[in-house]
Amino acid sequence: MRLGLLAVALCLAAPPAVHGQSEDDFALRELIEQLFPDAASFSPKHGDPPHFKVYGAPSAEDAEPPLLGLAFWTTELEPLERAYDGPIKILVGIDTSGVLTGIVVVEHREPYGYFSIDLPAFPRQFAGKSVRDRFRVGDDIDAITRATVTVTSASRAVRNGARRIARAYLEPPEER
Repeated sequence: MRLGLLAVALCLAAPPAVHGQSEDDFALRELIEQLFPDAASFSPKHGDPPHFKVYGAPSAEDAEPPLLGLAFWTTELEPLERAYDGPIKILVGIDTSGVLTGIVVVEHREPYGYFSIDLPAFPRQFAGKSVRDRFRVGDDIDAITRATVTVTSASRAVRNGARRIARAYLEPPEER
């Protein structure tokens, strides 16, 4: 009986769902907030290619929250890029003008240790890159270490995914 009351009390004390998300999405919310620090809410994953819409807080005079950008998982886009020992799961943020807000490397398997894309310098270099950039290891992407298979695959997954998302959901820039 006490255990049942405790469970009910915990459910009632939980924060309300955020724009279509349940409390189970707390980990995802934390990841999205790393990519979009001003995020107030995000949509459920939808579309083809699948993505989340990330919203800021609505202003006092506007009831509609502003769209900050989109987030997507590299493992949910075709073709699936693989590193040395399997796919690399990366959450990517892209703003409405086609500029990456950042990446979060969530999961990968390396047979010789985690020393390439796990280092803080690797994900940091993607923030501020345009989908129009080359994303070439040794050119505009630093390899960090000699683990070039993983670094190249991760960079290609971010580049190809961001370009696919941008083509599907963002307005192209105006020609001058």
